[in-house]
Amino acid sequence: MVWNQSLAQKLLFSFAPENAHGLAIAALKMGIVKGDDIPQDERLKVRLWDLDFPNPLGMAAGFDKNAEVPDSLLGLGFGFAEVGTLTPLAQPGNPKPRMFRLAKDEAVINRLGFNNEGHMPARRRLEQRKGNGGIVGVNVGANKDSDDRAGDYVKGIEAFADLASYFTINISSPNTPGLRDLQARDALDDLLARSLGKRDEIIGKIGRRVPVLLKIAPDVDEFGLDDICSVAIARGIDGMIVSNTTLDRYDNLKESTKKSEAGGLSGKPLFEKSTIALAKTRQRVGADMPLIGVGGIHDGKSAMEKIRAGANLVQFYSGMVYGGPGMVGQMIKEMGDALTTTDVQSIGSLIGQSTKEWAAKELIND
Repeated sequence: MVWNQSLAQKLLFSFAPENAHGLAIAALKMGIVKGDDIPQDERLKVRLWDLDFPNPLGMAAGFDKNAEVPDSLLGLGFGFAEVGTLTPLAQPGNPKPRMFRLAKDEAVINRLGFNNEGHMPARRRLEQRKGNGGIVGVNVGANKDSDDRAGDYVKGIEAFADLASYFTINISSPNTPGLRDLQARDALDDLLARSLGKRDEIIGKIGRRVPVLLKIAPDVDEFGLDDICSVAIARGIDGMIVSNTTLDRYDNLKESTKKSEAGGLSGKPLFEKSTIALAKTRQRVGADMPLIGVGGIHDGKSAMEKIRAGANLVQFYSGMVYGGPGMVGQMIKEMGDALTTTDVQSIGSLIGQSTKEWAAKELIND
């Protein structure tokens, strides 16, 4: 269909953010929003973990929390989609309102708190898409009131191992009290040991080794990042996602009233901080560990800069709130045009070109 982004945004922005999100999910389920004439560019293909990504652009977790529309997202042109965060038991999340648009900043603040329907409804939906193809990752988390949070991640691995293209262990949301404590060295070591142990235990049963990635926060200092990366390397994690939302509030935010809302900030203002964290992570883990860059991506240029900073793949969500579903195809075109202009034959050859410059910047936490 022809998508009038200006009119659609005015319509959606007339609703509260969470209601607008629900309408977007409904539109995708009904096929009202589709990707038309998505460019295909061989130079943008990426192969990681024995998976073939048609392009490096992914939908980040948080949009399709309950695995309702992964195929519709792939149909918009995304090279992969990540569902969740999914917890073993359904939970309502934090009280509403809990999402806030900072329209002048092209940013979002959320304090959702892992609201989702739990493992089983999502599993049933993913079972129904078997055979559809496409790369769909599953982001797993812990219930707020769990007595064994690491055990909740193990349950997630067990519940979706036969259906997930890859897993993301999300310990970086700022909206579940104490969750980021799992980034501390000893807690992280235990979590990864148990999660990877469960993955390895069921390889024979499902016939493949599902990659397990770790998603971290940008709100870490150099020493904290040292610990995270050293544990990730020692435990043999398959990759890392850098980064989740930030608790920082920047002085130059234009939406001065809304910026005081509690929760994680995402969107354009997060680009610099998350990219610095990405580059510093790349320096610590070396050239071989796959990294997914997230935070502030809003067009083809920003996606390519993430790759130059050290990412193999990128993800975004808040950018599409402001750019609309047509932005995926537009980004693919922009990236292809940039490769043509610079006579680059593969997006992979750009990885790490500007890591040193980005990593030289200070990782400031307010």
